[in-house]
Amino acid sequence: MEKIKVIVSFVLITIIATSAFFVVYSNRNSQQTKEGITITDSQGHKTTLESVPDRIISIAPSVTPILFEIGVGNKIVGLTDYDDSPYDFSAWFTAGNMTSVGGFSTPSLEVILSLQPDVIFTTDINDAMIPNMRDLGLKVIVVGPKSIDDIYQTIKLIGKATGAENSADASVNRLNSQINNVVSIIKAANIAEKPMVYCEIWCSNAGFMTVGANSWLNDVIDTAGGVNLFRSVSEEYPITNLEVIITDNPDIILLPTDMGGEPSYGSVNTVKARPGWSTINAVKNNHVYVIDSGLFNQPGIRVAEQVQTIAACLYPDLFP
Repeated sequence: MEKIKVIVSFVLITIIATSAFFVVYSNRNSQQTKEGITITDSQGHKTTLESVPDRIISIAPSVTPILFEIGVGNKIVGLTDYDDSPYDFSAWFTAGNMTSVGGFSTPSLEVILSLQPDVIFTTDINDAMIPNMRDLGLKVIVVGPKSIDDIYQTIKLIGKATGAENSADASVNRLNSQINNVVSIIKAANIAEKPMVYCEIWCSNAGFMTVGANSWLNDVIDTAGGVNLFRSVSEEYPITNLEVIITDNPDIILLPTDMGGEPSYGSVNTVKARPGWSTINAVKNNHVYVIDSGLFNQPGIRVAEQVQTIAACLYPDLFP
């Protein structure tokens, strides 16, 4: 009889303790839900989401692959016509599986409102309409990484905003490990002098668009073991001319593939034949490389591939 009383008492104590724990946990969890998720974006603006978002709009093509990478791509209800990674979304639009909100610099506010998003990710290219969206009660988070570390922080920010922090952390750790491997190989090679790199983004009669200090590509070039020719120019994408490039004499020239048509520079042979360029080291030593514009057109989840690709151009013996 005494044994039964002891067992009953133990069971009652366990039930009471468990109930108390559940009440405390529930209260704490309710408090977290009540407080919501507060995000400070790249412009310093604080946005509080009441709960983990179920309906996401991305008008930043660099954000979309991150959303899919961290496992919340199924929550996207709207994208721009320029989104092409990690899938061909134009086919999704045609099939009615996704809604286009227009261009990434000219999104339709009417369409955005009709989709009733819980959160919108964008870049500063939409600065003019962001205040209007917020005035209408839309939750807008702006991203704009300027370095590899900024890209890591952007991935984590998106993970926090979408309830996928663990996946975001895992992605950052993977990218960091891959990039550190490249850095370690270059360091072990004891390179006496890093090559000077001219990276051309676009060319026209107005001049040659290249990479400045405030572009994430400047950091990618540096991390890949190169020295950006225009690292001292504060603009993100400055315009330069033939004479400056000839004078600075780069060891490596990087050209983008076509972006939906013929490359702005024509061909590699056309570039080599530019007036005075025969004296440039990169041209003399045949170190003119064409790199995939699809890989290099956005700062995001493919940053490790960007570093690896440029490192292979700079040091083909180390990265065959």
